[in-house]
Amino acid sequence: MSTTTVQQSAGGAPAPAVVPAPAPARRPGRRGAAGSLLSHGLLILASLIALFPIAWLIFLSLGPDKDDYLHPGRIWSKMTLDNYSFVLQETAFFHWLQSTLIVSLGTTVIGVVIAATTGYAVSRMRFPGYKKFMWVLLCTQMFPIAVLIVPMYQILSSLQLVDTYFGLVLVYCSTAVPYCAWLLKGYFDTIPFEIDEAGRVDGLTPFGTFFRLILPLARPGLAVAAFYSFITAFGEVAFATVFMLDDEKYTFAVGLQSFISEHDAQRNLMAATAVLIAIPVSAFFYLVQKNLVTGLTAGGTKG
Repeated sequence: MSTTTVQQSAGGAPAPAVVPAPAPARRPGRRGAAGSLLSHGLLILASLIALFPIAWLIFLSLGPDKDDYLHPGRIWSKMTLDNYSFVLQETAFFHWLQSTLIVSLGTTVIGVVIAATTGYAVSRMRFPGYKKFMWVLLCTQMFPIAVLIVPMYQILSSLQLVDTYFGLVLVYCSTAVPYCAWLLKGYFDTIPFEIDEAGRVDGLTPFGTFFRLILPLARPGLAVAAFYSFITAFGEVAFATVFMLDDEKYTFAVGLQSFISEHDAQRNLMAATAVLIAIPVSAFFYLVQKNLVTGLTAGGTKG
């Protein structure tokens, strides 16, 4: 039980009581020392878990023997860059790089253009069946690749597009466009309709409004769609294996299979190639990473 001491002044009147200053209140949302330490510890642990496979792959790529993955401790004493030299000089790595970039960038450009126009039309225009149209796009994602390979091969064969870059780009667009259209439709819903009306007042056509006013505002959403389209084409294996018959037109994902035979697997060369493959993806991610978070969060509104 606390007591308050009241001092008497010289004239007999009680002096004002000394009230201690209240402790500073913690701001809402501000963590204490224990909470901050715990959150930082969890973030460090999550970062280590995410980086461990990458570090392990790089470590295995430095081993000169194909069976070094069975005894990783021996790699420390014989690290070498010979695997990278062999991949760059003795394989069709640069042909794989050329084919992968052609297919990936082609899928990105064509897929984003189609998805952006589709998402904008559904977001702004009310034509008959516009809601069912989006659901039809979503239903196309339900079919597994194994079911789609045979009919797609027949279609490309009738169009004489088998073993061509354009045919593979069209196949990848059939996978990337539906998701990107849904993504961009949600992002276009966040842009006020008054901007379209202002463009019409200034004399812009619908296409002029779309390209000059809406697309600059939708840059984060376009970045996410471009990244998804690029990754979809960059790492796909099944379609590229079936539709590309020429060795010089193999993409990276298919080229990696050349290190595996019926009785042998050169895992050291596969690891080195995988590290080299990650460089273009990392560069593309660096170019669009500023807009990825904004695009992923802003497109989640109900349309």
